[in-house]
Amino acid sequence: MRYPRSCPSTAGARRRLAIEADSAATLWRVPGDLIRTLLGSAEPSIRWKTRVRVLGEDPRSRAILALREEIRASSRVRALLSRRTQLGRPGTARQVYYKWQGLHWVLAALADLGYPPGDASLHPIRDRVVGFWSDARYFHDFEAKTKAAAYRQRGVPVMEGRHRRCASQQGSALRSVRILGIADEQADVLVERLPHSQWPDGGWNCDRDPSAHTSSFNETWLPMLGLAAHARDKKHRAAASAVKKAAEVFLGRRLFKRISDGRVMHADFVALHYPHYWHYDILAGLTAMADIVRSRTRAAPMRSTSSRKSVWRTEDGQPTGATTR
Repeated sequence: MRYPRSCPSTAGARRRLAIEADSAATLWRVPGDLIRTLLGSAEPSIRWKTRVRVLGEDPRSRAILALREEIRASSRVRALLSRRTQLGRPGTARQVYYKWQGLHWVLAALADLGYPPGDASLHPIRDRVVGFWSDARYFHDFEAKTKAAAYRQRGVPVMEGRHRRCASQQGSALRSVRILGIADEQADVLVERLPHSQWPDGGWNCDRDPSAHTSSFNETWLPMLGLAAHARDKKHRAAASAVKKAAEVFLGRRLFKRISDGRVMHADFVALHYPHYWHYDILAGLTAMADIVRSRTRAAPMRSTSSRKSVWRTEDGQPTGATTR
């Protein structure tokens, strides 16, 4: 097969990649041709994800760093950054969270695509996005008894002791700046806010129906990942504790099944899609758990309190499987 220019050029290196592809295909039970097709993709981000996240190549190796520079120069990234000076300015129609083109989504896409970390040219975007989610309105909690009352003022309504906050927004922003290596002290504000609004069962939910009492998968997986990235980078115990509680929301439900009867929780959870933005599905859940595992050099078994069995066992930082009911 023909490899793109960032792939190893020597015959020995190509043979090594082919062997790794076959080994990964056996491990993950996918056709070897599929992995080889991914390695031959014209999209550098696809090759980066395959080589680092499937084949397990060292992300700090010279070859992978060169591949990430190819991602920086790709047409997709150039398109994402083409209007960086226009999007999200005060007074413009296309605000920071403008779907799906605002600066919030630009940072999320760059983080997902494997854009090289530490780019100071992204700081103005970072400041706009993190500043937007650190606005005073998110520090104003108020009690509300009814859904109508929850919409009567700006801030975060607290109903039946639970903060009704779309935490996926702040969680996504935190994850983006951490993965992109551009987080500064502003990120600490997001880290403080997320555990503050965490629900008793470990997740988050913005449902303003007073009777809502269970966390939302859509609103929980991104805060979990953002806090996990922060805990990894800063050795932050409170963030790590919040991640463990959030993981229980998913692990206790086998990532997509109801606790009560084992049925699929929502049809969207088993309908794969990409990009995810803030929408959860089983693939988002699996990759989220894998990302959390990767952030630890050696993880102890994560156990669900709703079962005596370990639902996600790890050894040397690698997932070894999950039990099912």
